[in-house]
Amino acid sequence: MLQKIKKTIGFIKNKTTLKPQIGIILGTGLGGLTKEIDVKFSIPYKSIPNFPVSTVEGHKGQLIFGTLGGKNVVAMQGRFHYYEGYSMNEIIFPVRILKYLGIELLIVSNAGGGVNPEFSVGDIMFITDHINLIPNPLIGINDKKLGPRFTDMNGAYDKKIISKAIKIARLHNIKYQTGVYAGITGPTFETPSEYKYLKIIGADAVGMSTTPEVIAARHMNLPCFAISVITNINFEGKPVEVSHKEVIDTTSVIEPEMTLIIKELISS
Repeated sequence: MLQKIKKTIGFIKNKTTLKPQIGIILGTGLGGLTKEIDVKFSIPYKSIPNFPVSTVEGHKGQLIFGTLGGKNVVAMQGRFHYYEGYSMNEIIFPVRILKYLGIELLIVSNAGGGVNPEFSVGDIMFITDHINLIPNPLIGINDKKLGPRFTDMNGAYDKKIISKAIKIARLHNIKYQTGVYAGITGPTFETPSEYKYLKIIGADAVGMSTTPEVIAARHMNLPCFAISVITNINFEGKPVEVSHKEVIDTTSVIEPEMTLIIKELISS
């Protein structure tokens, strides 16, 4: 793993001298945040050694370097999922790269399905904890240079940063929720019984990403902040059919609010 990381880092540093302080992973339909970035350089995933390539609609597939909120940032415009057929090591490899590029904070966004009956389509949820139902990305031989064999997941989502995000949302009168995110494999959307199960085990929202990335970040002692846009709801008594297009359409409406929160969070 370390040899691959060094090769990829070497390639990227030969392309740009910008040293990012913050890394951002943009989820389905949420790539518009890059319009707010003063872009200095971008690299398509397909040209980066050892990098996977995005195969899902709504994930453009490029690494963007620039400034946002007065800070140097690197943004992943598109992420990778287990359901695409990638191994867990491939899925978290970009997080390793962001860490070795020097970031001090990882911000992750995603589109999620609402499990909590108090949620509505279009809500923004700040993730306070997660339930990982995707294979754990740390299974296998552990390299102590990356992190410990057994990683403590308490505090995986930085409480101080969540508090800042809440203050920003209140200041701008943006409706928000806080809650637990369940990460599942996909690519199917959940059955009514699966939604019921997720609610029973304590999830407020569900999606097909994020948890592996946060686990990898935590393994390397990298602080995380994560935000979900609730694109559909499906709880007992109110099942709703959903499509990928509807997910993208919903995120595009809420994206400006999410962008505002992230931009001000970075500048604070």
